[in-house]
Amino acid sequence: MTVQANELHPEDTVQSPMKELDDRGCRSGGGAKARGRGRKNNPSPPPDSDLERVFVWDLDETIIVFHSLLTGSYAQKYGKDPPMAVTLGLRMEEMIFNLADTHLFFNDLEECDQVHIDDVSSDDNGQDLSTYSFATDGFHAAATSASLCLATGVRGGVDWMRKLAFRYRRVKEMYSTYKNNVGGLLGPAKRDAWLQLRAEVEALTDSWLTNALKSLSIISSRSNCVNVLVTTTQLIPAVAKVLLYSLGSAFPIENIYSATKIGKEGCFERIMQRYGRKVVYVVVGDGVEEEQAAIKHNMPFWRISSHSDLLALHQALEFEYL
Repeated sequence: MTVQANELHPEDTVQSPMKELDDRGCRSGGGAKARGRGRKNNPSPPPDSDLERVFVWDLDETIIVFHSLLTGSYAQKYGKDPPMAVTLGLRMEEMIFNLADTHLFFNDLEECDQVHIDDVSSDDNGQDLSTYSFATDGFHAAATSASLCLATGVRGGVDWMRKLAFRYRRVKEMYSTYKNNVGGLLGPAKRDAWLQLRAEVEALTDSWLTNALKSLSIISSRSNCVNVLVTTTQLIPAVAKVLLYSLGSAFPIENIYSATKIGKEGCFERIMQRYGRKVVYVVVGDGVEEEQAAIKHNMPFWRISSHSDLLALHQALEFEYL
Protein backbone atom coordinates (compact mmCIF):
# COMPACT_ATOMS: atom_id res chain seq x y z
CA MET A 1 0.00 0.00 0.00
CA THR A 2 2.76 2.43 -0.87
CA VAL A 3 3.29 5.05 -3.52
CA GLN A 4 6.16 3.92 -5.70
CA ALA A 5 9.39 5.79 -5.19
CA ASN A 6 9.84 6.60 -8.87
CA GLU A 7 6.53 8.41 -8.82
CA LEU A 8 7.92 11.11 -6.54
CA HIS A 9 10.22 14.02 -7.10
CA PRO A 10 13.85 12.87 -6.61
CA GLU A 11 14.66 15.96 -4.55
CA ASP A 12 12.02 15.15 -1.95
CA THR A 13 14.49 13.65 0.53
CA VAL A 14 13.15 14.99 3.82
CA GLN A 15 10.88 12.02 4.40
CA SER A 16 9.10 9.43 2.34
CA PRO A 17 5.78 10.56 0.89
CA MET A 18 3.87 7.86 2.69
CA LYS A 19 5.56 8.89 5.96
CA GLU A 20 4.49 12.44 5.24
CA LEU A 21 0.98 11.26 4.57
CA ASP A 22 0.95 9.23 7.78
CA ASP A 23 2.25 12.19 9.80
CA ARG A 24 -0.46 14.43 8.42
CA GLY A 25 -3.04 11.68 8.47
CA CYS A 26 -6.30 12.64 6.85
CA ARG A 27 -8.58 10.84 9.24
CA SER A 28 -12.19 11.47 9.85
CA GLY A 29 -11.42 12.26 13.49
CA GLY A 30 -7.96 13.77 13.50
CA GLY A 31 -8.96 16.84 15.51
CA ALA A 32 -11.01 18.20 12.65
CA LYS A 33 -13.54 20.82 13.57
CA ALA A 34 -17.13 19.75 13.24
CA ARG A 35 -18.67 21.40 10.26
CA GLY A 36 -20.99 20.80 7.35
CA ARG A 37 -19.72 19.44 4.08
CA GLY A 38 -20.98 22.61 2.39
CA ARG A 39 -17.68 24.39 2.97
CA LYS A 40 -16.22 22.45 0.06
CA ASN A 41 -18.21 24.71 -2.21
CA ASN A 42 -16.12 27.66 -1.08
CA PRO A 43 -13.70 28.36 -3.95
CA SER A 44 -11.13 29.73 -1.49
CA PRO A 45 -10.88 28.01 1.88
CA PRO A 46 -10.38 30.46 4.76
CA PRO A 47 -6.86 30.69 6.22
CA ASP A 48 -7.91 28.76 9.32
CA SER A 49 -9.44 25.97 7.25
CA ASP A 50 -8.80 22.52 8.67
CA LEU A 51 -8.41 21.06 5.19
CA GLU A 52 -5.44 18.68 5.23
CA ARG A 53 -5.52 16.73 2.01
CA VAL A 54 -6.64 17.34 -1.56
CA PHE A 55 -7.13 14.32 -3.81
CA VAL A 56 -6.71 15.35 -7.44
CA TRP A 57 -8.40 12.81 -9.70
CA ASP A 58 -8.21 12.09 -13.40
CA LEU A 59 -11.54 11.01 -14.93
CA ASP A 60 -11.29 8.73 -17.98
CA GLU A 61 -9.70 5.32 -17.32
CA THR A 62 -9.25 6.28 -13.66
CA ILE A 63 -12.73 6.78 -12.22
CA ILE A 64 -14.66 5.70 -15.30
CA VAL A 65 -13.91 3.45 -18.26
CA PHE A 66 -14.85 5.46 -21.33
CA HIS A 67 -12.18 6.20 -23.93
CA SER A 68 -10.84 2.64 -23.82
CA LEU A 69 -14.35 1.36 -24.56
CA LEU A 70 -14.47 3.48 -27.71
CA THR A 71 -11.05 2.33 -28.90
CA GLY A 72 -11.61 -1.32 -27.99
CA SER A 73 -8.45 -1.38 -25.87
CA TYR A 74 -10.36 -2.23 -22.69
CA ALA A 75 -11.99 -5.24 -24.34
CA GLN A 76 -8.63 -6.46 -25.64
CA LYS A 77 -6.92 -6.04 -22.26
CA TYR A 78 -9.60 -7.85 -20.27
CA GLY A 79 -10.84 -10.39 -22.79
CA LYS A 80 -14.24 -8.77 -23.36
CA ASP A 81 -16.28 -8.64 -26.56
CA PRO A 82 -14.76 -5.73 -28.58
CA PRO A 83 -17.85 -4.87 -30.69
CA MET A 84 -20.03 -4.82 -27.58
CA ALA A 85 -17.55 -2.61 -25.73
CA VAL A 86 -17.31 -0.14 -28.60
CA THR A 87 -21.11 -0.06 -28.93
CA LEU A 88 -21.53 0.68 -25.23
CA GLY A 89 -18.91 3.43 -25.49
CA LEU A 90 -20.67 5.00 -28.46
CA ARG A 91 -24.04 4.86 -26.70
CA MET A 92 -22.58 6.55 -23.63
CA GLU A 93 -20.84 9.16 -25.79
CA GLU A 94 -24.14 9.95 -27.48
CA MET A 95 -25.85 10.30 -24.11
CA ILE A 96 -23.10 12.59 -22.80
CA PHE A 97 -23.30 14.99 -25.73
CA ASN A 98 -27.09 14.83 -25.81
CA LEU A 99 -27.21 15.93 -22.17
CA ALA A 100 -24.57 18.59 -22.80
CA ASP A 101 -26.46 19.99 -25.81
CA THR A 102 -29.97 19.73 -24.38
CA HIS A 103 -29.46 20.98 -20.84
CA LEU A 104 -25.98 22.52 -20.57
CA PHE A 105 -25.75 24.87 -23.59
CA PHE A 106 -22.91 22.95 -25.23
CA ASN A 107 -24.02 24.18 -28.67
CA ASP A 108 -23.42 27.72 -27.41
CA LEU A 109 -20.38 27.00 -25.26
CA GLU A 110 -18.34 24.49 -27.26
CA GLU A 111 -16.15 27.25 -28.71
CA CYS A 112 -16.26 29.25 -25.46
CA ASP A 113 -14.69 26.61 -23.26
CA GLN A 114 -13.53 27.53 -19.77
CA VAL A 115 -11.18 25.83 -17.33
CA HIS A 116 -13.53 26.33 -14.37
CA ILE A 117 -17.23 27.06 -13.98
CA ASP A 118 -16.59 30.44 -12.30
CA ASP A 119 -14.04 31.76 -14.80
CA VAL A 120 -16.49 34.23 -16.35
CA SER A 121 -18.58 34.88 -13.24
CA SER A 122 -17.15 38.39 -12.89
CA ASP A 123 -19.11 39.30 -16.04
CA ASP A 124 -22.40 38.19 -14.44
CA ASN A 125 -24.49 41.08 -13.13
CA GLY A 126 -26.64 38.77 -10.98
CA GLN A 127 -29.79 39.26 -13.05
CA ASP A 128 -32.72 37.00 -12.19
CA LEU A 129 -32.76 34.26 -14.83
CA SER A 130 -36.05 32.61 -13.87
CA THR A 131 -37.86 34.11 -16.86
CA TYR A 132 -34.80 34.73 -19.04
CA SER A 133 -35.00 33.40 -22.60
CA PHE A 134 -31.67 31.89 -23.57
CA ALA A 135 -33.11 30.78 -26.91
CA THR A 136 -33.87 34.33 -28.05
CA ASP A 137 -31.12 36.46 -26.48
CA GLY A 138 -29.05 36.44 -29.68
CA PHE A 139 -25.96 34.99 -28.04
CA HIS A 140 -25.30 32.18 -30.51
CA ALA A 141 -25.81 34.35 -33.58
CA ALA A 142 -23.52 37.02 -32.19
CA ALA A 143 -20.85 34.47 -31.37
CA THR A 144 -21.07 32.90 -34.81
CA SER A 145 -20.93 36.15 -36.74
CA ALA A 146 -18.17 37.74 -34.72
CA SER A 147 -16.09 34.63 -33.95
CA LEU A 148 -15.91 35.86 -30.40
CA CYS A 149 -15.27 32.47 -28.81
CA LEU A 150 -11.65 31.72 -29.50
CA ALA A 151 -9.28 29.31 -27.79
CA THR A 152 -6.96 32.24 -27.20
CA GLY A 153 -9.49 33.67 -24.78
CA VAL A 154 -10.37 36.77 -26.78
CA ARG A 155 -13.21 38.49 -24.98
CA GLY A 156 -16.28 39.89 -26.62
CA GLY A 157 -18.25 42.97 -25.71
CA VAL A 158 -19.82 43.52 -22.29
CA ASP A 159 -23.28 42.41 -23.42
CA TRP A 160 -21.97 39.22 -25.01
CA MET A 161 -19.78 38.35 -22.01
CA ARG A 162 -22.75 38.82 -19.70
CA LYS A 163 -24.81 36.37 -21.77
CA LEU A 164 -21.91 33.92 -21.68
CA ALA A 165 -21.72 34.26 -17.89
CA PHE A 166 -25.49 33.68 -17.64
CA ARG A 167 -25.09 30.33 -19.39
CA TYR A 168 -22.36 29.18 -17.07
CA ARG A 169 -24.45 30.29 -14.08
CA ARG A 170 -27.38 28.26 -15.34
CA VAL A 171 -25.12 25.22 -15.85
CA LYS A 172 -24.02 25.62 -12.24
CA GLU A 173 -27.63 25.81 -11.08
CA MET A 174 -28.61 22.74 -13.13
CA TYR A 175 -25.72 20.77 -11.67
CA SER A 176 -26.60 21.75 -8.12
CA THR A 177 -30.26 20.85 -8.65
CA TYR A 178 -29.80 17.52 -10.40
CA LYS A 179 -26.43 16.14 -9.29
CA ASN A 180 -28.21 13.60 -7.08
CA ASN A 181 -31.27 13.24 -9.33
CA VAL A 182 -30.03 12.86 -12.89
CA GLY A 183 -33.10 10.80 -13.73
CA GLY A 184 -35.25 13.82 -12.95
CA LEU A 185 -33.26 15.85 -15.46
CA LEU A 186 -33.43 13.19 -18.18
CA GLY A 187 -37.13 12.36 -17.86
CA PRO A 188 -38.68 8.86 -17.53
CA ALA A 189 -37.83 7.40 -20.96
CA LYS A 190 -34.23 8.59 -21.08
CA ARG A 191 -33.82 7.73 -17.40
CA ASP A 192 -34.61 4.07 -18.07
CA ALA A 193 -32.24 3.98 -21.05
CA TRP A 194 -29.52 5.63 -18.94
CA LEU A 195 -29.90 3.17 -16.05
CA GLN A 196 -29.83 0.24 -18.46
CA LEU A 197 -26.72 1.55 -20.19
CA ARG A 198 -24.97 2.21 -16.89
CA ALA A 199 -25.74 -1.35 -15.76
CA GLU A 200 -24.39 -2.80 -19.01
CA VAL A 201 -21.19 -0.75 -18.81
CA GLU A 202 -20.70 -1.70 -15.17
CA ALA A 203 -21.14 -5.39 -16.00
CA LEU A 204 -18.69 -5.23 -18.90
CA THR A 205 -16.10 -3.35 -16.83
CA ASP A 206 -16.46 -5.64 -13.79
CA SER A 207 -17.72 -2.87 -11.48
CA TRP A 208 -14.87 -0.44 -12.22
CA LEU A 209 -16.95 2.65 -11.36
CA THR A 210 -18.39 1.03 -8.22
CA ASN A 211 -14.86 0.39 -6.96
CA ALA A 212 -13.77 3.95 -7.72
CA LEU A 213 -16.84 5.36 -5.98
CA LYS A 214 -15.91 3.54 -2.77
CA SER A 215 -12.71 5.57 -2.51
CA LEU A 216 -14.39 8.81 -3.54
CA SER A 217 -17.07 8.30 -0.90
CA ILE A 218 -14.56 7.76 1.89
CA ILE A 219 -12.74 10.96 0.96
CA SER A 220 -16.01 12.91 0.68
CA SER A 221 -17.05 11.75 4.15
CA ARG A 222 -13.95 13.27 5.75
CA SER A 223 -14.24 16.84 6.92
CA ASN A 224 -10.56 17.54 6.28
CA CYS A 225 -10.28 16.09 2.77
CA VAL A 226 -11.63 17.06 -0.62
CA ASN A 227 -11.94 15.51 -4.08
CA VAL A 228 -10.96 17.61 -7.10
CA LEU A 229 -11.33 16.51 -10.73
CA VAL A 230 -8.93 17.43 -13.55
CA THR A 231 -9.87 16.12 -16.99
CA THR A 232 -8.79 16.72 -20.57
CA THR A 233 -12.48 16.73 -21.54
CA GLN A 234 -13.98 20.17 -22.25
CA LEU A 235 -15.74 21.57 -19.20
CA ILE A 236 -19.36 21.17 -20.31
CA PRO A 237 -19.05 17.53 -21.51
CA ALA A 238 -17.03 16.85 -18.36
CA VAL A 239 -19.93 18.13 -16.25
CA ALA A 240 -22.27 15.91 -18.28
CA LYS A 241 -20.00 12.92 -17.65
CA VAL A 242 -19.89 13.59 -13.92
CA LEU A 243 -23.69 13.73 -13.82
CA LEU A 244 -24.26 10.62 -15.94
CA TYR A 245 -21.77 8.55 -13.96
CA SER A 246 -23.36 9.67 -10.65
CA LEU A 247 -20.23 11.45 -9.43
CA GLY A 248 -22.00 14.65 -8.38
CA SER A 249 -21.90 13.83 -4.68
CA ALA A 250 -18.11 13.41 -4.84
CA PHE A 251 -17.35 16.54 -6.87
CA PRO A 252 -19.04 19.91 -6.32
CA ILE A 253 -19.04 21.66 -9.69
CA GLU A 254 -16.49 24.15 -8.33
CA ASN A 255 -14.09 21.21 -7.97
CA ILE A 256 -14.13 20.29 -11.67
CA TYR A 257 -11.30 21.61 -13.86
CA SER A 258 -10.91 21.16 -17.61
CA ALA A 259 -7.34 20.87 -18.88
CA THR A 260 -8.34 21.30 -22.53
CA LYS A 261 -6.98 24.86 -22.73
CA ILE A 262 -4.16 24.97 -20.19
CA GLY A 263 -3.07 21.35 -19.69
CA LYS A 264 -3.12 19.38 -16.47
CA GLU A 265 -0.08 21.08 -15.02
CA GLY A 266 -1.81 24.43 -15.48
CA CYS A 267 -4.84 23.06 -13.65
CA PHE A 268 -2.64 21.71 -10.84
CA GLU A 269 -1.14 25.17 -10.40
CA ARG A 270 -4.60 26.72 -10.16
CA ILE A 271 -5.62 24.13 -7.59
CA MET A 272 -2.49 24.84 -5.53
CA GLN A 273 -3.24 28.57 -5.65
CA ARG A 274 -6.75 27.83 -4.43
CA TYR A 275 -5.92 25.52 -1.53
CA GLY A 276 -2.44 26.72 -0.62
CA ARG A 277 0.78 24.89 0.16
CA LYS A 278 -0.01 23.68 3.67
CA VAL A 279 -2.20 20.83 2.46
CA VAL A 280 -0.97 17.51 1.06
CA TYR A 281 -1.95 16.85 -2.55
CA VAL A 282 -2.41 13.27 -3.72
CA VAL A 283 -2.81 12.71 -7.47
CA VAL A 284 -4.81 9.69 -8.67
CA GLY A 285 -4.61 8.91 -12.37
CA ASP A 286 -3.59 6.62 -15.20
CA GLY A 287 -1.78 8.94 -17.59
CA VAL A 288 1.69 10.34 -18.14
CA GLU A 289 0.52 13.96 -18.12
CA GLU A 290 -0.88 13.92 -14.58
CA GLU A 291 2.07 11.82 -13.37
CA GLN A 292 4.61 14.31 -14.71
CA ALA A 293 2.65 17.23 -13.25
CA ALA A 294 2.56 15.43 -9.90
CA ILE A 295 6.31 14.80 -9.98
CA LYS A 296 7.03 18.43 -10.83
CA HIS A 297 5.05 19.62 -7.81
CA ASN A 298 6.28 16.93 -5.39
CA MET A 299 2.84 15.35 -5.16
CA PRO A 300 2.46 11.63 -4.39
CA PHE A 301 1.00 9.86 -7.43
CA TRP A 302 -1.27 6.82 -7.18
CA ARG A 303 -1.37 5.07 -10.53
CA ILE A 304 -4.61 3.41 -11.64
CA SER A 305 -4.09 0.85 -14.38
CA SER A 306 -6.27 -2.03 -13.21
CA HIS A 307 -9.05 -3.08 -10.85
CA SER A 308 -6.44 -4.14 -8.30
CA ASP A 309 -5.11 -0.56 -8.16
CA LEU A 310 -8.60 0.71 -7.34
CA LEU A 311 -9.06 -1.96 -4.68
CA ALA A 312 -5.66 -1.16 -3.17
CA LEU A 313 -6.53 2.55 -3.05
CA HIS A 314 -9.83 1.78 -1.32
CA GLN A 315 -8.04 -0.40 1.22
CA ALA A 316 -5.43 2.29 1.89
CA LEU A 317 -8.20 4.81 2.53
CA GLU A 318 -10.29 2.39 4.58
CA PHE A 319 -7.36 1.63 6.89
CA GLU A 320 -6.45 5.32 6.96
CA TYR A 321 -3.01 4.96 5.41
CA LEU A 322 -4.12 7.74 3.08
